[in-house]
Amino acid sequence: MPGGDRAWPVAGSRGARPLVLRAWEPPPAPWAAGHRGVDLEARPGAPVRAAAPGTVSFAGTVAGRGVVSVELAGTGDPPLRTTYEPVRAAVGEGRAVAAGEVVGVLEAGPAHCAAGCLHWGLRRGAVYLDPLSLLPPWMLRRPPSRLLPLSGPLGAGGAVSPALRAGPWRQPPP
Repeated sequence: MPGGDRAWPVAGSRGARPLVLRAWEPPPAPWAAGHRGVDLEARPGAPVRAAAPGTVSFAGTVAGRGVVSVELAGTGDPPLRTTYEPVRAAVGEGRAVAAGEVVGVLEAGPAHCAAGCLHWGLRRGAVYLDPLSLLPPWMLRRPPSRLLPLSGPLGAGGAVSPALRAGPWRQPPP
C-alpha cells in the first residue's frame, strides 16, 4: 500500500487524495462549538478505509448515524482512536484491521456536507486531535500538475493550433 501503515479513509476523484471540505477547528474550550474532525469529500456508497492499523473498538449507530471507531495499535496510553461517520460497518468490534482495509461504506442521509462527505475524527482519551496529523507530509501534498506544454506536438510545426489557443469560450480566429 502506498502509505505503508497509513491511508486516506476515502479516495478522491480518479484515485487522488480526497478534497478536505472542512478542516479541523478545535473549540476554545471542551464544551464550546468547533469542528472536532475533518470532512472529506466522498459520495454515498464509497468504501471507507482504516487510516492506520488497529482494532475496531465500536461499530454501530450513534444518534441515528453509523459510526466505526478504530483504536490504533502502539499509540500509547490512552491509545489514539479514529472515528468514521456516517458509515455502514463492514467489520465487527474486536476485529484487527490494517491501514487501507475497508471498514465500511459511506452512508447517504442527512449530513452537514451538501454533496456528501466522510467525517473523520481522532481522539486520545477525551481530547480531540486533528486526524490529518496521522498522515505523513508527503500524503498531504497534492500531486504535480499534468498540464500540456504550450509548444510541442499539439499544432503544426510544434505551434499551438488557433482553436486551442482560443479556448472553448471564444470563437477561433478566421
